Amino acid sequence: MSSWLKKKLTGFEAYTIEVIFGRREDTGAALYAAFLQALSYLFSGITQARLWLYRQRILHDQPLGCLVVVVGNLTVGGTGKTPVVEKFARALRDRGRRVAILSRGYKSKAPPLWRRGLNWMTHASVPPPRIVSDGTTVLLDSEQAGDEPFMLARTLPGVVVLVDKDRVKAGTFAIKRFGCDTLVLDDGFQYLPLKGSLNLLLVDKTNPFGNGHLLPRGILREPIKHVRRASYIFLTKSDGRRDLEIETLIRQHNPNADLIECAHRPQYLHRFGVPIDSKEGRQPLSFLRGRKVGAFCGIAAPESFEKFLRELGADLRFSRRFLDHYRFGPEDLASVFKEGADRRVECIITTEKDAVRLTDTFECPLPLYHLRLEIEIIRGATDFDEAVERICFGEVPLPRFDL
Repeated sequence: MSSWLKKKLTGFEAYTIEVIFGRREDTGAALYAAFLQALSYLFSGITQARLWLYRQRILHDQPLGCLVVVVGNLTVGGTGKTPVVEKFARALRDRGRRVAILSRGYKSKAPPLWRRGLNWMTHASVPPPRIVSDGTTVLLDSEQAGDEPFMLARTLPGVVVLVDKDRVKAGTFAIKRFGCDTLVLDDGFQYLPLKGSLNLLLVDKTNPFGNGHLLPRGILREPIKHVRRASYIFLTKSDGRRDLEIETLIRQHNPNADLIECAHRPQYLHRFGVPIDSKEGRQPLSFLRGRKVGAFCGIAAPESFEKFLRELGADLRFSRRFLDHYRFGPEDLASVFKEGADRRVECIITTEKDAVRLTDTFECPLPLYHLRLEIEIIRGATDFDEAVERICFGEVPLPRFDL
């Protein structure tokens, strides 16, 4: 893709996001919003028809004979799925389970089109899932695997990580090739062909359902009433205060699911270029207090990242925002570090998800760190281990399709 086309597409995507969130109020934006709303009605019909086909058993889900934990949400991006998936996979692994994480590898680099076409024309055997980690070694980089699968593979030794759009195929492969007895579906709430034992739905308390519209007019993947398919509901990004309005809305559609409230807590800073498992690259959070810093990120909710930095005492001189999953080019990074030098910052901070998209050969003119976050349970269970014990080893409520 040419740089000109990439720039135009990026600009169009950014404009669409501004229309969705009501940041544009001109005539053109109003017309575009009406067009998106018409598409949303079509998308809603397709979504509900698909669920009806599964409910009527016209389309069939497939059990694989093992524990299948589905982690997902009703919205696109920004609910903090990856830390929850990581926590669950680690806790299950530590209890002796042989765990595989199955991901579709959003924005990962797929095999070339010519290769897929050749396989189709020659009736070649279906290629196996991409093995990001075999539980011992990380085998793919973030471009080939996708940001989240690579992050999970890097931080979860002993856990298999596979990428494939066909999660039934990936799950079967994990069981046969690696002897896995537990599958965790990353971002799998809308993936119906694989029968889940547990549906864990994540709801971002800071922006639970966007503007209430479905894609592409809003950020909902399916109607809010579909929260009733959840076995457990995690309210993420909580500040510790109960929000009765959100809870009441959820209870209208799902009166039985347990509500577990959690927060993303900063843990430490890690310097770019130092192996991730080395403590030599770590700095305590107190390192930020009073320090002049710049920041950049390409995530769905940049405001939360910037808020963390300010709350930790950083003197945030500038912050550069890119689109979610944006793959930084040399000119993007050069621009960030130039602004850092112009503003005389002492270091640059980014997110862990963004750091995995930087090549190891990149030379930083200023110290570069990523902020490590982890999930902490603040209501609904004494701690995360208790939640895992109760959810995965207690009585399992079956997911519902009576929509």
